[in-house]
Amino acid sequence: MKIMFIGDIVGSPGRDIWKQYAARLKSKYKPGLTIVNGENAAAGKGITKKIYHELLEAGADILTMGNHTWDKKEIFDFVSEADKMVRPANFPPGVPGEGLRYIKSGKKKVAVINLQGRTFMPPIDCPFQKADELVAAAEKETSIIFVDFHAEATSEKQALAWYLNGRVSAVIGTHTHVPTADNRILDKGTAYMSDAGMTGPHNGILGMDREVIINRFLTGLPGRFEVTDGPVQLNGIVVEIDDTTGRSTSIQRIHISEDAPFFD
Repeated sequence: MKIMFIGDIVGSPGRDIWKQYAARLKSKYKPGLTIVNGENAAAGKGITKKIYHELLEAGADILTMGNHTWDKKEIFDFVSEADKMVRPANFPPGVPGEGLRYIKSGKKKVAVINLQGRTFMPPIDCPFQKADELVAAAEKETSIIFVDFHAEATSEKQALAWYLNGRVSAVIGTHTHVPTADNRILDKGTAYMSDAGMTGPHNGILGMDREVIINRFLTGLPGRFEVTDGPVQLNGIVVEIDDTTGRSTSIQRIHISEDAPFFD
């Protein structure tokens, strides 16, 4: 089985390039399942019901989220019914939504888990302990377990990957929006990459208007972050997984930009 994962969709530019290339990416890589991180899809922070359906209709099978999950307040009106969305599982009990979802790919069932880090991030329950709980539950249903770890610190992402090594098929980092070059298969068969990168404006700072962010560094004053325009990039990965053991056999980066155009 192949799973294609597309890194954080940022605003309408990210949505547009996903819609532009989704079919061609699926034709090229032939994934059995396509996962898209949508936590920045609505103007750079959060998601709306309309955009949730838009990303699915473009080709996503399921969406993962992150620390901006709740930024668009209308999510509280539909998250409980959004059965193709996973939000960070390590929010406290009682928070709406689900952090683990099962989705069929042909005759195989895949478990998709979303976790959020704590280092340099808002306070939240322990992702390691929550991972133990959810992986134990998922193992009863399937050998194919994919984890989107939405975290700031590379060390925390690596630590979780090694902690889950051999127990899950993949631990893929999101949140920092910069694709890393450390994609690899750990020794017990878990695919890992510190950050899949983002899908959105290429010449901003993490997809946002440069001047606002530079001014914040210069003055220490807050500013309103806005998704910038200009050239767009798409980043992600494709993981190939043994259907029986759940162990990954390869992980390949996807990168499309003005400097790296897509070739059929």
